[in-house]
Amino acid sequence: MMSLVVWCEVLNLMICVGPTSQLPSSSLWSSFDSGYGCADHFYESDTLLHSLQVLKALLEAPAAQDIICDVGMPIMHHNVRYNCRVLFLNRKILLIRPKMLMANSGIYREMRWFTAWDRLRHVEEYFLPRMIQEVTGQDTVPFGDCVLSTKDTCIGTEICAELWSPNSPHIQMGLDGVEIFTNSSASHHELRKADQRVTLVRSATTKSGGIYLYANQRGCDGDRVYYDGCAMVAINGDVVAQGEQFSLNDVEVIPATLDLEDVRTYRGELCQPQMGRELRPCFRVKVDFSLSGSADLYLPTHQPVQWHFHTPEEEISLGPACWLWDYLRRSGQAGFLLPLSGGVDSSSTACIIYCMCVLLCQAVRKGNSQVLEDVRRVVGDESYTPQHPEELCGRIFTTCYMASENSSEGTCSRARELASQIGSTHLNINIDLAVKGILGIFSAVTGRWPQFTAKGGSIRENLALQNVQARLRMVLAYLFAQLSLWTRGKPGGLLVLGSANVDESLTGYFTKYDCSSADINPIGGVSKTDLKSFLLYCAEKFQLTALTGILAAPPTAELEPLTDGQVTQTDEALCPVCARRFCIFSGNWKLLKMDLVSWSLNAIVNNFSTMRMGEGAPRCPSGTEPAGYIMDSWKQWNLISLSQLSVEDSEDVWIFVVLVSGFLLFGLSSYLAYWKINELSRNIGSILELRDGMHHAVNAQTHVTFDESKAWNFG
Repeated sequence: MMSLVVWCEVLNLMICVGPTSQLPSSSLWSSFDSGYGCADHFYESDTLLHSLQVLKALLEAPAAQDIICDVGMPIMHHNVRYNCRVLFLNRKILLIRPKMLMANSGIYREMRWFTAWDRLRHVEEYFLPRMIQEVTGQDTVPFGDCVLSTKDTCIGTEICAELWSPNSPHIQMGLDGVEIFTNSSASHHELRKADQRVTLVRSATTKSGGIYLYANQRGCDGDRVYYDGCAMVAINGDVVAQGEQFSLNDVEVIPATLDLEDVRTYRGELCQPQMGRELRPCFRVKVDFSLSGSADLYLPTHQPVQWHFHTPEEEISLGPACWLWDYLRRSGQAGFLLPLSGGVDSSSTACIIYCMCVLLCQAVRKGNSQVLEDVRRVVGDESYTPQHPEELCGRIFTTCYMASENSSEGTCSRARELASQIGSTHLNINIDLAVKGILGIFSAVTGRWPQFTAKGGSIRENLALQNVQARLRMVLAYLFAQLSLWTRGKPGGLLVLGSANVDESLTGYFTKYDCSSADINPIGGVSKTDLKSFLLYCAEKFQLTALTGILAAPPTAELEPLTDGQVTQTDEALCPVCARRFCIFSGNWKLLKMDLVSWSLNAIVNNFSTMRMGEGAPRCPSGTEPAGYIMDSWKQWNLISLSQLSVEDSEDVWIFVVLVSGFLLFGLSSYLAYWKINELSRNIGSILELRDGMHHAVNAQTHVTFDESKAWNFG
C-alpha cells in the first residue's frame, strides 16, 4: 500500500484508490494473504490491530499528504465487524464507509466475517482508537452511508460486490449529485469474466454520467484464487484508462486526467432531475480541498480507449501462470514437479509452467527487480539472470513419466518430446517393482493374487489393480518432489502439480489419491474443451510440435494390459459419461443448476426444431448407462447424466409427446424413489431403444408395435 501511495505522489495525483481490504496484506500477513483472503483470521483481534498500525503508518507518511487516499480495512464498530473504506487527507480521517451489500455466493463468504451496513443514509460517530487519535488529533469521525464533498466535486464510494447488485449505491448517489464513484474490489479471475466487469463499469456511468474509478486486487492470496487486476477509469460510459489484467508487478497505478464539466454536460442533456426528488439526500462530509486547480486548465484529458480482451486461450496461459508464480515464491519451495503422462491434461499443466517461465523472462528483460530477486531466491543462485524460458524451466520444473508394464511407447515418447521442447528436467520412472511389492504384501496376508479381466480376473480385481498403479504414482511423485533436488546437490523441495480438469472433478471421473491429488492443480477450473483449445494455441505460439501428437492421440489411462503392444483401454470406452458430453453436463449442473429432469426436458425442447430425428442423440458406448455414471459422481458432485434426445420431423411429433410425458413421470418417480436409480436408468435405455426402433420402422414404412410396460414402467 505504501508503494501505491508513493507512486501516486510521483504522478502528482489528487485521489488514490486501492483494492478492498488491502491493509491486512501490508501487515504481518503479507507473506500469506492479499488482505481480502485473511478468511478466519478476520476473527482475530490481531488482524484488526495490524490494520490500524498500517493505517497509522500511512497517515504519517510524507507521500500521503495533499492526496485523498481511499483504503480498505476491517473495522469493529459497536462490537460488530465491518468491511470498510477509510478516506483520509493530510493526517485527518474524513469518513469511514462500511460495506452495505455482502458477497456471499460462489467462493465468497463475507457474511461469515462481516456484517452489512443496512441503514441507508444513516451516519454515526466512530470513536477512533488511541493510536490513531495521536496522529489525527480527532476523537470521532463519521461512520456510515455518507459521501465526500470537496470544493469542486462530490465523491461517493462503492465496495466490490455493490457494483454487481441490481440496486447498486452509485444509482442513488448519482441522482443526488455525486460525480465521482470509487470502487475497491477483490474480484478473482475466471475465464471470460473481464467482459462482465467492463460492462458493469461502463453501464454505471452510461445511464446517468459520472466518473468511475475501479481498483482490483492482483495476485495470489495463498489459496485457490487469483485476483487479476483490470483496474480502469471510465467517464460517461467510456473507458479512458485500462490496467493490465495479468502482470507480475505487485503494484500498478492507472492515472487519468478528466474534466468534470464533461460529466455535468452529459447529465444536463439527460434532463431528469425529477427522478431523485423523493430520495433522502446523502450525508455529505465537507472538506476544504480541491481536486483541480487553475494550473490544470490546460492539461489534456484522457480520451476513450478500446479495451483489449484476452481470448480464453490467452487467459489460460496468463492467469494460472501468474497464480503459480505467486504461489511458488510465497511457498519457499524451489520449483515444481509434474507427473507427465503424455496426455492432454498433464501436457496442459506443463504448458502453463512454460508460459510462466516466458512471463518471468519478459519481466526480467523489462527491468522488474522484484521478479529477478524472487527468481534468484527460488533457484538458489544470487548471480543468476534468466535469459530463455527453456533454461529457466530446466532449473525450476521437473517432469517425470511413470511407466508400468501397461504403458505404451507412444505416450512415453510424447511426454519425452514435450519435456525436451519446454526444457524441463525429465525423469523416466518404472513403477512395476513398487506395484509387485504392494501386491506381494496383499498376497502374503490373503493368499490370493488379483488378476486383470483380460487374464480371467473379476471387475473388482481389475479395478483394484488399476488403482494400485494410480495411487503409487502419487506416492512416488511426493517422494521425488522431496528428494530430487537433494540428489542434485541443491537445497529445497518441489511442489507437486495435479492435472485433473473441472469436468472430471464435477463428474467424479478420476481415481481418488492418484496424480489428481497434489499440492496445487492449475487446471482444476478449466474444461477439457478449453484445454484442447489452449494446447492448439501453445502449439502455434511457441512452436511446440509435440502437442500435435498429444492432441491427436486417444485419451487413455494405460492401467490395463496392452494387446500386441497397443492400447486397448481408452477413456471414451470406460467413461460412464461420453467424453464429448463432459463439458455439457458440468456446465448444466454448475452454471444452469439443472438436474436430470430439467436438463432432459430442456434438451428435448431446445433441439425439437434444430435436429432431425434420424440423426439421433449422441450415445454413450454400449454398457455405459447413467447408473454407471452415478457410481462415480459421489466422489464430488451428485450429477446425473442422460443422453440428449431430439425430434424434428412433423410425422414424429407424437413421439415427442410420449417422451415428454415419460420424462415427467420419470421426474416424479425419481424424486419419490431416488434409491431406485439403477432401475430407472435401464428404463431410460429402453426408451432410447424404443425411439431408435420406431425411427427405423418409420424409415422402412412398416407398422410399429411396442411393449407399453417397457416404456412406462418407471418403478
